[in-house]
Amino acid sequence: MLIIGIAGGSGSGKTTVVREIARRMSPHEHVTVIPQDSYYKDQGHLSMEERQALNFDHPDSIDWELLVEHLRELKAGHAIDQPTYSYITCTRQPETVHVEPSDIIIVEGILIFTCKDLMDELDIKVFVDADDDDRLMRVITRDIVERGKNVEWVIDRYTKTVKPMYLQFIAPSKRYADIIVPQGGHNKVAINVLLSGIRKMAREREHE
Repeated sequence: MLIIGIAGGSGSGKTTVVREIARRMSPHEHVTVIPQDSYYKDQGHLSMEERQALNFDHPDSIDWELLVEHLRELKAGHAIDQPTYSYITCTRQPETVHVEPSDIIIVEGILIFTCKDLMDELDIKVFVDADDDDRLMRVITRDIVERGKNVEWVIDRYTKTVKPMYLQFIAPSKRYADIIVPQGGHNKVAINVLLSGIRKMAREREHE
């Protein structure tokens, strides 16, 4: 089993890189994606007004203990029931996603390089980089289309939360990366290099 961590700021193109890796692996190389976003702490005890003010870009917002536990379970060959999270209600949902162990597991999220216990489980650490303007435009589009927000709300949150947390926690975590992918998911050369490295390491694991 090979475990890959893919980090980067909101709107950097992480999801595009993950999809490209999964799409280009051969049929017998099964890829499972574990999103950090599924492991946000449940905030059902807070009022809706308090939930709207939550900082989702701070490491304390993530249930790292459960995420690391689930990753270790998969490494041990055991299936997990991955939680699901609603950005609309800011609560963990009763439904779970059954996940079986696979050859390649990708852990994807903005903050995954801020947790040492998680990083210790990763075989390859990738940071997806992108210009601030490009990230902002993607964040605006995503939050409006997928999360029902308006432009004013998105820009206010970006200014007060997303950008400061990026500078404080996410950008500094770039130094832990083994590979940096500039220009997000549009950098085909970098993705080709990354895929070559993944395949080489996967082959080496098979012969260990």
